[in-house]
Amino acid sequence: MKSNCDEKFWTRGLFILWQGQLVSSLGDAAYSIALGFWVLKVTGSTALMGTLMAASTLPGVIIAPFAGTLIDRNNRKKLLILMDLLRGCSIVLLGILAYNNNIKVWMVFIAGIILSICGAIFSPGINSSIPDLVPKSKITNANSVFAIVTNGANMLGNIAGGFLFQIIGAPLMFLFNGLSFVFSGLSILLVKIPAIEKKNNQCFLEDLKDGFSFVWRLKGLRYTLLIAAVDNFFANIAIILLLPLFQKTPNLGSAKYGIVMACFMGGEFVGFILTSIINIPALKKLKIFIISGIIYNVCLIIAVSQSILIIMAVMIFVGGTFNAIFNVLIMSSVQIATPQEKRGKVISFITMVTQGLTPFAMALGGVLGGFLPIRSVMSTCFIITLLLVIPFAFNKHFKRFINFDYENETVEDIML
Repeated sequence: MKSNCDEKFWTRGLFILWQGQLVSSLGDAAYSIALGFWVLKVTGSTALMGTLMAASTLPGVIIAPFAGTLIDRNNRKKLLILMDLLRGCSIVLLGILAYNNNIKVWMVFIAGIILSICGAIFSPGINSSIPDLVPKSKITNANSVFAIVTNGANMLGNIAGGFLFQIIGAPLMFLFNGLSFVFSGLSILLVKIPAIEKKNNQCFLEDLKDGFSFVWRLKGLRYTLLIAAVDNFFANIAIILLLPLFQKTPNLGSAKYGIVMACFMGGEFVGFILTSIINIPALKKLKIFIISGIIYNVCLIIAVSQSILIIMAVMIFVGGTFNAIFNVLIMSSVQIATPQEKRGKVISFITMVTQGLTPFAMALGGVLGGFLPIRSVMSTCFIITLLLVIPFAFNKHFKRFINFDYENETVEDIML
């Protein structure tokens, strides 16, 4: 038997899929920045921009659980290619129309809906395919290198997006995004993604129900879903209040807000790099998960409790690092413990629950920040998340799920 060190990580399929995601993520980051600037320039309406962002998110949240079942019942490779090409063609067309000054706001809404639906299918499709392209001992590392792509693209987008908008304008940025999706879709043609072995002939709704049943019966997974949902909910309440905190604090301001956000993304980048090169033994995952959750929340509590920029930046950076480790361990644990034929459904269900709460969290954050001290609201959110994480160190079902040893255990073992 090969040791974990002898198992190859950068397989041909993983590298091709990774570089395709790198290009499309860069294009998507450029598109997001260009779209916001374009809507404000053309309409001058922040409300319309917010509505557009909601329209670009809600369809994906609604179809998320159905998307997972669609992935598990069909050829994942063909679905991934189709989703990329649909996104690519729609944004290329949008770019051409914008270049010729024939674009209308309703066209942007339609494109946003297409992107949202295709993304809701594509994302769990990718996440369900990663475990089939690398050895199980390398799944955590693989999730990290894909997270590096997204994180790095967002960093570059925030840094260079406005600059590029001034130089080349929205039409060319739209066009680049569309072509990046086409490139990603065509590159997937070269990746060998194993077909899912169907173990029954259930109808679509029965298959969907089977996915929900699996999540409910595997108690450790159920608790993981609870942690992910609550952490995401309270984190979004705090994140939406970070900008007004800087605006209303005399010695901070918008420029320093950008510095702190860059520190958080930089910290996440470091966390993803660490988890991409370090193999975490199965029996140590729970300990690292709990420690990461504690450090991540404590650092953010300290960061929002005072106004000294250097302390805030350092705490935010460290918090971002351990937040990345925390999230990578959640996703890799789900992928390792979930059978191939259920992986798409389970990941889509998690996406639906966590992202579906995001608009409510942001709305609640805005309301609470209007009549309560912003620092108190943010600190309370991180304290709640911290208090949620610690008890799971003593939960036997969660412990067995996070520490699942695929070499010596079966999924049925951790269901007991």
